[in-house]
Amino acid sequence: MSKIVIVFHSGYGHTRRMAEAVADGAKGTLLAIDAEGNLPEGGWEQLAAADAIVMGSPTYMGTVSWQFKKFADASSKVWFTQGWKDKLFAGFTNSASMNGDKLSTLHYLFTLAMQHSGVWVGTGMMPSNKKSADRNDLNYVASFAGAMAQSPSDAGVDEMLPGDLATAKAFGERVATMAARLK
Repeated sequence: MSKIVIVFHSGYGHTRRMAEAVADGAKGTLLAIDAEGNLPEGGWEQLAAADAIVMGSPTYMGTVSWQFKKFADASSKVWFTQGWKDKLFAGFTNSASMNGDKLSTLHYLFTLAMQHSGVWVGTGMMPSNKKSADRNDLNYVASFAGAMAQSPSDAGVDEMLPGDLATAKAFGERVATMAARLK
Protein backbone atom coordinates (compact mmCIF):
# COMPACT_ATOMS: atom_id res chain seq x y z
CA MET A 1 0.00 0.00 0.00
CA SER A 2 1.24 3.47 -0.87
CA LYS A 3 2.03 6.08 1.76
CA ILE A 4 -0.03 9.17 1.03
CA VAL A 5 0.30 12.31 3.12
CA ILE A 6 -2.23 15.14 2.95
CA VAL A 7 -0.40 18.31 4.03
CA PHE A 8 -2.75 21.26 4.48
CA HIS A 9 -3.57 24.49 6.22
CA SER A 10 -7.12 25.33 7.25
CA GLY A 11 -8.10 28.73 8.55
CA TYR A 12 -11.70 28.08 9.60
CA GLY A 13 -12.05 24.30 9.38
CA HIS A 14 -13.53 23.92 5.89
CA THR A 15 -10.22 22.96 4.27
CA ARG A 16 -9.57 20.53 7.15
CA ARG A 17 -12.90 18.84 6.46
CA MET A 18 -11.99 18.62 2.79
CA ALA A 19 -8.57 17.19 3.75
CA GLU A 20 -10.32 14.55 5.85
CA ALA A 21 -12.45 13.54 2.85
CA VAL A 22 -9.34 13.33 0.62
CA ALA A 23 -7.57 11.26 3.30
CA ASP A 24 -10.60 8.98 3.60
CA GLY A 25 -10.55 8.30 -0.15
CA ALA A 26 -6.76 7.96 -0.34
CA LYS A 27 -6.38 6.02 2.94
CA GLY A 28 -3.83 8.72 3.68
CA THR A 29 -2.42 10.49 6.70
CA LEU A 30 -3.29 14.07 7.62
CA LEU A 31 -0.45 16.51 8.28
CA ALA A 32 -1.77 19.89 9.41
CA ILE A 33 0.18 23.12 9.04
CA ASP A 34 -0.49 25.09 12.22
CA ALA A 35 -1.67 28.69 12.60
CA GLU A 36 1.96 29.86 12.58
CA GLY A 37 2.76 28.04 9.32
CA ASN A 38 4.73 25.20 10.90
CA LEU A 39 4.56 21.43 10.59
CA PRO A 40 4.31 19.29 13.71
CA GLU A 41 7.32 17.34 15.00
CA GLY A 42 8.25 14.66 12.45
CA GLY A 43 6.27 16.31 9.65
CA TRP A 44 9.19 16.72 7.26
CA GLU A 45 10.10 13.07 7.81
CA GLN A 46 6.53 12.01 7.00
CA LEU A 47 6.69 13.91 3.72
CA ALA A 48 10.09 12.40 2.89
CA ALA A 49 8.68 8.89 3.38
CA ALA A 50 5.50 9.54 1.36
CA ASP A 51 4.87 8.09 -2.09
CA ALA A 52 2.35 10.86 -2.75
CA ILE A 53 1.90 14.33 -1.27
CA VAL A 54 -1.53 15.94 -1.54
CA MET A 55 -1.42 19.66 -0.73
CA GLY A 56 -4.39 21.68 0.45
CA SER A 57 -5.00 25.30 1.29
CA PRO A 58 -7.95 27.64 1.42
CA THR A 59 -7.95 30.24 -1.32
CA TYR A 60 -7.34 33.64 0.23
CA MET A 61 -7.00 36.66 -2.04
CA GLY A 62 -6.44 34.43 -5.08
CA THR A 63 -3.76 32.12 -3.69
CA VAL A 64 -2.73 29.92 -0.76
CA SER A 65 -2.85 31.12 2.83
CA TRP A 66 0.30 32.73 4.24
CA GLN A 67 0.69 29.73 6.51
CA PHE A 68 0.82 27.38 3.53
CA LYS A 69 3.21 29.75 1.76
CA LYS A 70 5.54 29.63 4.78
CA PHE A 71 5.55 25.83 4.52
CA ALA A 72 6.18 26.02 0.77
CA ASP A 73 9.09 28.42 1.25
CA ALA A 74 10.57 26.13 3.92
CA SER A 75 10.38 23.24 1.44
CA SER A 76 13.19 24.92 -0.52
CA LYS A 77 15.60 22.94 1.68
CA VAL A 78 14.09 19.75 0.27
CA TRP A 79 14.06 21.26 -3.24
CA PHE A 80 17.79 21.97 -3.08
CA THR A 81 18.53 18.23 -2.80
CA GLN A 82 15.53 17.20 -4.94
CA GLY A 83 14.31 15.13 -2.02
CA TRP A 84 10.77 14.87 -3.40
CA LYS A 85 11.75 14.16 -7.01
CA ASP A 86 9.35 11.79 -8.81
CA LYS A 87 6.82 11.73 -5.97
CA LEU A 88 3.17 12.05 -6.92
CA PHE A 89 1.59 15.38 -6.04
CA ALA A 90 -1.99 16.62 -6.10
CA GLY A 91 -3.86 19.57 -4.65
CA PHE A 92 -7.19 20.88 -3.41
CA THR A 93 -8.70 24.13 -2.22
CA ASN A 94 -11.86 25.74 -0.89
CA SER A 95 -13.16 29.31 -1.06
CA ALA A 96 -16.33 31.18 -0.25
CA SER A 97 -17.22 32.16 -3.81
CA MET A 98 -18.11 29.80 -6.62
CA ASN A 99 -15.05 30.91 -8.60
CA GLY A 100 -13.10 32.65 -5.88
CA ASP A 101 -9.92 32.33 -7.98
CA LYS A 102 -9.47 28.75 -6.78
CA LEU A 103 -7.70 27.83 -10.03
CA SER A 104 -4.99 30.32 -9.12
CA THR A 105 -4.40 28.40 -5.89
CA LEU A 106 -4.27 25.07 -7.71
CA HIS A 107 -1.79 26.54 -10.21
CA TYR A 108 0.37 27.64 -7.29
CA LEU A 109 0.30 24.11 -5.84
CA PHE A 110 1.04 22.63 -9.28
CA THR A 111 4.01 24.97 -9.75
CA LEU A 112 5.35 24.02 -6.32
CA ALA A 113 5.06 20.33 -7.24
CA MET A 114 6.83 20.91 -10.56
CA GLN A 115 9.66 22.78 -8.80
CA HIS A 116 10.11 19.67 -6.67
CA SER A 117 10.28 17.58 -9.90
CA GLY A 118 7.07 15.82 -8.96
CA VAL A 119 4.35 14.17 -11.03
CA TRP A 120 0.93 15.86 -10.84
CA VAL A 121 -2.38 14.02 -10.54
CA GLY A 122 -5.58 15.81 -11.60
CA THR A 123 -9.12 14.86 -10.67
CA GLY A 124 -9.80 12.56 -13.60
CA MET A 125 -13.45 13.60 -13.30
CA MET A 126 -15.79 15.02 -15.86
CA PRO A 127 -17.66 18.12 -14.68
CA SER A 128 -21.34 18.05 -13.74
CA ASN A 129 -22.35 20.70 -16.26
CA LYS A 130 -25.68 19.67 -17.71
CA LYS A 131 -29.01 21.36 -17.01
CA SER A 132 -29.96 18.36 -14.91
CA ALA A 133 -26.88 18.77 -12.69
CA ASP A 134 -27.38 19.26 -8.99
CA ARG A 135 -25.02 21.21 -6.68
CA ASN A 136 -24.29 17.95 -4.87
CA ASP A 137 -23.14 16.09 -7.98
CA LEU A 138 -19.49 15.04 -8.22
CA ASN A 139 -17.23 17.79 -9.53
CA TYR A 140 -19.98 20.38 -9.80
CA VAL A 141 -17.35 23.12 -9.38
CA ALA A 142 -15.80 21.59 -12.53
CA SER A 143 -12.08 21.30 -11.87
CA PHE A 144 -9.67 19.07 -13.71
CA ALA A 145 -6.47 20.35 -12.03
CA GLY A 146 -7.38 19.38 -8.47
CA ALA A 147 -10.36 19.17 -6.15
CA MET A 148 -12.30 22.35 -5.47
CA ALA A 149 -15.01 23.10 -2.94
CA GLN A 150 -17.13 26.16 -2.26
CA SER A 151 -18.37 27.07 1.19
CA PRO A 152 -20.36 30.29 1.73
CA SER A 153 -18.54 32.72 3.99
CA ASP A 154 -21.22 32.45 6.65
CA ALA A 155 -21.50 28.64 6.51
CA GLY A 156 -20.10 26.50 9.28
CA VAL A 157 -17.91 23.47 8.68
CA ASP A 158 -20.88 21.16 9.22
CA GLU A 159 -22.71 22.94 6.36
CA MET A 160 -20.21 21.94 3.67
CA LEU A 161 -22.02 20.41 0.73
CA PRO A 162 -22.00 16.62 0.53
CA GLY A 163 -21.19 16.81 -3.19
CA ASP A 164 -17.98 18.75 -2.55
CA LEU A 165 -16.91 16.28 0.12
CA ALA A 166 -17.78 13.31 -2.13
CA THR A 167 -15.68 14.96 -4.86
CA ALA A 168 -12.76 15.29 -2.42
CA LYS A 169 -13.10 11.64 -1.41
CA ALA A 170 -13.21 10.47 -5.05
CA PHE A 171 -10.16 12.65 -5.73
CA GLY A 172 -8.33 10.94 -2.86
CA GLU A 173 -9.26 7.56 -4.33
CA ARG A 174 -7.76 8.62 -7.68
CA VAL A 175 -4.51 9.69 -6.01
CA ALA A 176 -4.33 6.30 -4.26
CA THR A 177 -4.96 4.46 -7.53
CA MET A 178 -2.25 6.41 -9.32
CA ALA A 179 0.20 5.93 -6.42
CA ALA A 180 -0.40 2.17 -6.50
CA ARG A 181 0.23 2.10 -10.26
CA LEU A 182 3.56 3.85 -9.87
CA LYS A 183 4.75 1.89 -6.86
